[in-house]
Amino acid sequence: MSAKSAINKEVFTPHDEKMLAAVQVKRRTKKKIPFLATGGQGDYMTFICLSVTNKKPSHVSITKVKQFQGSSAFVKRSQWTIDQLRQVNGIDPNRDCPEFDLMFDNAFDQWVAGSAGEKCTFVQILHHTCQRYSSPRKPEFVNCQSKLLGGNSILHSAADSVTSAVQKASQALNERGERLGRAEERTADMMNSAEQFAVTAHKVRQYVSKMHYPA
Repeated sequence: MSAKSAINKEVFTPHDEKMLAAVQVKRRTKKKIPFLATGGQGDYMTFICLSVTNKKPSHVSITKVKQFQGSSAFVKRSQWTIDQLRQVNGIDPNRDCPEFDLMFDNAFDQWVAGSAGEKCTFVQILHHTCQRYSSPRKPEFVNCQSKLLGGNSILHSAADSVTSAVQKASQALNERGERLGRAEERTADMMNSAEQFAVTAHKVRQYVSKMHYPA
């Protein structure tokens, strides 16, 4: 089981929540700290998780989850509601980068994700979730690439793929219907021709019969 699947199962499922996204992070500091800590007392891995309650009305949370070295358990540390999120800073709007900042009402964290791809996926889902669930005062997304806020995001791409599949299936059904329609037309023409032939043959037989056996 992956770490993210385990987090969802251990941290969120027991509270009737489902995890929407998670990104493994480390703090942006001058001191170099290995991303995957391999030694030393108190080493841990940190994940920033986005979750939503299963019950309505839905409540969305951003949670900091840690796993300490030597333990298989995941521990919930800090948690904020999505309405407490004030700003998401993507750091560089011109290129993929793993850095991003999260600003809340009472906290400000500077993070580096395990990869630019992980960060991009998390920000895309976070932005989509904010548009759907947050209050009228939505958080500000700054220095983020346009693809993270719409356009060619993974969410739109997935929707486009589904739409494309439906369109192809519909086109195939239409073409099949047209072929069946043409086949039915040909069958109807053949039946009409057969009926006309039968009528003509019957008239010929009557005419020949009259010729051989005049009244």
